[in-house]
Amino acid sequence: MQCAFTSLFPLPHPPKLGIRNSQLPIGAQRQTHLQSNFENFNGELSVGVNIPLPSHVKSITSTSNPFVKHCLKLRNSSSYRHSHGAVLVVGSTPIREIYRFQETLQEKTVRLICLLVLDKAEILEEIDARSVRIVRVSPMVMKKLSGVQSTESIEAIALMRIPTSYLHLNGDKEEAHSEGWFPSPHRILVLDGIQDPGNLGTILRSAMAFRWGGVFLLPGCCDPFNEKALRASRGACFQFPIVCGCWIHLEALKSKFQMKMLAGHPESNAELKSVFQLTHEFADSLVHVPLCLILGSEGSGLSEKSHQECELVSIPMAGESDSLNVSVAGGIFLYMLQPRI
Repeated sequence: MQCAFTSLFPLPHPPKLGIRNSQLPIGAQRQTHLQSNFENFNGELSVGVNIPLPSHVKSITSTSNPFVKHCLKLRNSSSYRHSHGAVLVVGSTPIREIYRFQETLQEKTVRLICLLVLDKAEILEEIDARSVRIVRVSPMVMKKLSGVQSTESIEAIALMRIPTSYLHLNGDKEEAHSEGWFPSPHRILVLDGIQDPGNLGTILRSAMAFRWGGVFLLPGCCDPFNEKALRASRGACFQFPIVCGCWIHLEALKSKFQMKMLAGHPESNAELKSVFQLTHEFADSLVHVPLCLILGSEGSGLSEKSHQECELVSIPMAGESDSLNVSVAGGIFLYMLQPRI
């Protein structure tokens, strides 16, 4: 399984998905690319190069089916996911949450390509079976695709397009468009080398719960559409903006919105820089200030660049432990600094 990125997506040829074209609005540019991947000119669903799913196919019973093999590659490979612009969402709960969220939006950011439903299981009540391609699958196929030992709790898997709210930036020229990356840039979470997919997914779920405006992923982060990240986030990566880029892009965002840069950091007497404590008074002083909050990796902490560019903030702890798991610390930071305006 591929998890950590080198320059985010190690593809021999970077995919067009999420690379902004100055001649098209970002949503239109992404949809144009994805449409070419998934729909042929006859309107028949196509799931990749030479891997069609003919319209007459209503059920799949064999794990050697080409469509099943394609879906397995989507689940296991970040480069394959992003080159095809699609992702598997396993389980009824995240599918429901994504679908309900989409119903609240004027402009839809996610398209459900097809729904794979376990034989004899009921179709999710939120899904209109008349407008969504439904394919029944055997328990063996469901077990293979879900990656879990028991399919008792897994009755549905959705094949979805990567949302248009996701953006992968390439090159210096992208910084000119920073005003459009996040609809609400008052509170932006920045992840710096978070490689564990469970931690990343948990942090994304917390960021959405506390109404942060989006997440910026610096190089070295795990793919947010990794299966473990998706499971931990319960589909949060489909429900608010995620931008992948480097410090050039982050500095453009900071400059555009005059954002204060904070970074979570353990308190240390050996620290050359001052380390502020995350108190209610500290949080109250920043209510009206646009913020970028940076959280570092589980093992090595903040990168040198993040350490230099940010004001360091620690969580006061009465116990003997000198640090917290990044997803736990992240939840505390996100709660304390959540937007209140």
